Amino acid sequence: MPEPKLTRERFNELKAETKALLEKQQVKVLVCAGTGCVASGSMKVYDYLKEACEKKGLNVYVGLREEDHEGSDGIHLKKSGCHGFCEIGPLVSIEPLDILYTHVHVEDCDEIIEKTLLGGEVVERLLYQPAGKVYKRRDDIPFYKLQHRIVLKNSGKADAEDILEYIALGGYSAFEKALFEMTDVEVCKTISDSGLRGRGGGGFPAGRKWESVRRNVADVKYVVCNGDEGDPGAFMDQGVMEGNPHSVIEGMLIAGVATGASEGYIYVRAEYPLAVKRLRIALAKAEELGLLGDNILGSGFNFHLHINRGAGAFVCGEGSALTSSIEGKRGMPRVKPPRTVDQGLWAKPTVLNNVETYANVPQIILNGADWYRSVGTAGSPGTKTFALTGNVVNTGLVEVPMGTTLREVIFDIGGGIKDGKKFKAVQIGGPSGGCLTEEHLDLPLDFDSLKKVGAIIGSGGLVVMDEDTCMVEVARFFMNFTQNESCGKCVPCREGTKRMLEILERIIHNEGSLEDLDMLENLASTITETALCGLGQTACKPVLSTLKYFRNEYLAHVVDKHCPHCNGKKKGLVIDPEKCKGCTKCARNCPVEAISGEVKKPHTIDQDKCIKCMSCIKNCPFGAIREE
Repeated sequence: MPEPKLTRERFNELKAETKALLEKQQVKVLVCAGTGCVASGSMKVYDYLKEACEKKGLNVYVGLREEDHEGSDGIHLKKSGCHGFCEIGPLVSIEPLDILYTHVHVEDCDEIIEKTLLGGEVVERLLYQPAGKVYKRRDDIPFYKLQHRIVLKNSGKADAEDILEYIALGGYSAFEKALFEMTDVEVCKTISDSGLRGRGGGGFPAGRKWESVRRNVADVKYVVCNGDEGDPGAFMDQGVMEGNPHSVIEGMLIAGVATGASEGYIYVRAEYPLAVKRLRIALAKAEELGLLGDNILGSGFNFHLHINRGAGAFVCGEGSALTSSIEGKRGMPRVKPPRTVDQGLWAKPTVLNNVETYANVPQIILNGADWYRSVGTAGSPGTKTFALTGNVVNTGLVEVPMGTTLREVIFDIGGGIKDGKKFKAVQIGGPSGGCLTEEHLDLPLDFDSLKKVGAIIGSGGLVVMDEDTCMVEVARFFMNFTQNESCGKCVPCREGTKRMLEILERIIHNEGSLEDLDMLENLASTITETALCGLGQTACKPVLSTLKYFRNEYLAHVVDKHCPHCNGKKKGLVIDPEKCKGCTKCARNCPVEAISGEVKKPHTIDQDKCIKCMSCIKNCPFGAIREE
């Protein structure tokens, strides 16, 4: 057994040292370095702030280092994770003043330095001020005040790339506790007693899965993290991986201790380059420090972690397809049993959870199962992160206790519907979920309550739609997505979703019939009952839910041959390249990621992805988007 790079004794000394360093920091400037703000130019703001402060003779410190001990009087500049409030980025927060500056650009930096960093005053024009009400403190803003953050606790409030700051905030202490003060049985029992359920959509009890792998006798076991977040409009796991990657790594280390696994894989979609970058930095620093590798902290425990980049196949979010992809095979689901806990990666017992699930684990181990159960509901303890997008005033990443109602999320945190329009529906759970309507606004958001109305939380995407949305077009969009993403292995999904899409295309063009509505329901029933994996089994939920709650809109297309929401034809939205400045605001507000392009260059709209929610038209400051 090799000598440990970091002993337990030295680790505890490091915790005390880094905590003392962090407490000495008097002025902290946190520039949002999440994907949304980076796309809007936040890194230019970061670079300019650093350069301008240095030119003014201010000490600027980056990272939590021993040499900063004497520099507590300087400016501590940090690249934080996503602040969550994507609607008003780029964001810059100043601590400990609890100031949040919005829509910050390079030309605002000198004023921030002069007035706030040097003068202690607030630049009022950069504060959040909806309808003229000015919020001088970040934590008073309803978007933040009404949340309960566990997974996102450090996102937006700490340096996303500094392992020492993570340790200073208590990071890896849960791993140390599990490693030295608990048995594998006790760790599994704590996770079971906490009631933690998988946050990837299925809601399966995490502790039961861990215990099954622990009991399995095998020469090799694996811990796998599903970061292949493919739902349109969803970016919860992306926010965690970018903003607090060490929480995921620590959760996986604890799973390794609990199950006897010595190797792990994080499977991340290739469309998340910043998440991949942050994870690689985190892994390299953990290995360098000695928190990954052989004989960790002198315990004899070995754990090695690898990153796999997915090729963008939605089906690889399914467990067996994901493990096949890691093995270098085509990502396709297989018949079960055997389950992943018995024969997963390379046919070995495997713990497979998603990003958010692992990120909850360290806090549970540190604070106990009863603490975790004190949040949320009896059947669904803890919190859930949601990506709030669509026709809502405050889009962004939110975290609330399980059991919070849709009304609270959409109207209290989200600020209601844009432009004073009426709420019509919300698509929850992505292509695997369904539409909920006004009658569901007071429905608690938890696994069991949603199951009763035929919906699922899924990974946590919430796409809000207003009164002008054609729900038939929404169903067509999600069916088109699912059909394109079908791996083709089983006939019900491969052929059935294709036939359903053809019917929906006829209906949306006012060429359908009443018989088509019956055929949609019959096909949906067959596909749901016979498809091989979760993708096919849930593919029809958007169609069935819209047929149930908005049948009158289907009838308008097939009987009246005229839809009041789309005027009887598919609308096409186009971007005028002469007017488009490449500000990316349209792309950042698109709930289905239908808009692409480089910063400061004309963007384009993918007509197959576009659901014609008009969000891009409403958000374009240059009037560059029009209907055709």
